[in-house]
Amino acid sequence: MSGGRASRERSSGSAVPDVLAPGLAVVFCGINPGFVSAAAAAHFANSRNDFWRLLADTGLTPRLLSPDEQFEALKFGIGLTNAAARTTRGSGDLRRGDFDRERLERLVAELLPRAIAFVGKEAYRGLFGERPDLGPQQRTIRDTGLFVLPSTSPANAAVPYAERLRWFEALRDWLEPVERPAVRAIVLDAQDRVLLVKFADVVGQVWWATPGGGVSEGESVEETLRRELREELGLTEFELGPEIWRREPTFAWMGRILRAPERIYLVRVEEHEPAPTIDLEAEAVHEVGWWTLAELEATEETLVPLGLAAFLRDLLEHGAPRQPVDVGV
Repeated sequence: MSGGRASRERSSGSAVPDVLAPGLAVVFCGINPGFVSAAAAAHFANSRNDFWRLLADTGLTPRLLSPDEQFEALKFGIGLTNAAARTTRGSGDLRRGDFDRERLERLVAELLPRAIAFVGKEAYRGLFGERPDLGPQQRTIRDTGLFVLPSTSPANAAVPYAERLRWFEALRDWLEPVERPAVRAIVLDAQDRVLLVKFADVVGQVWWATPGGGVSEGESVEETLRRELREELGLTEFELGPEIWRREPTFAWMGRILRAPERIYLVRVEEHEPAPTIDLEAEAVHEVGWWTLAELEATEETLVPLGLAAFLRDLLEHGAPRQPVDVGV
């Protein structure tokens, strides 16, 4: 579930090392090192902390790991880090400036974990400045989902073990992506411009993507695409071209983790003025617009797929491929 070299470097100014690698299923984020963890240079090292027992009891690890075996967790797709680096007697001794949100966002951008699970509400609150409920969050970091667990610290004795176990089991189940097959279109006009839709999520992350959406039960691929292009673009008169690209992203969206194998078809039109027939903002779409290849190659906006400009150039120069091309994330 992971690859590459594990990170054994200590966090900046931290007595406890990060346990990280690319492509993990989940990175558990505690609040900060306590004295016991700092002395052991290990996460959740207090013998009265339930963290390692909860991992084993939910099957997230196949056996009970001890804190000094923390790097073994990587074998099971699990990483470990903290929201704040400074060692304190208790989390109440932390200051706002101790929390390093930018660091966590850099780790996500570099390592692309499926999810971050915050062990305690205060770890999440310290980073984002908002009080969360337990469970999956609407907020994401890029495509990475966020989940808040009850603290496993002995200081949180008011929450019984059975309740902690219930939330760790919920996390385990939530980490399994929901399959959502989708179909999309590269809509090109007579000037070789491409028609894209602009998405914005609940925390203001913005990206431009090809129009289309999930395949509903009982629909054919063509039926789905015609429905989506009618709803998003007001486009009804077109001939469906060949399937040219494929991708299979896994990403967090609206509190769920989705795996969305996409089939992307070529659609040619002479011209078209977008005229959506549904309330696009309800679908998190905030704009529809034509783009030239030069504009795509020059933009600093996030494009989906990320290599859209390069793949479009190849399409325009060489025509549709004989077999669909994997265009990655």
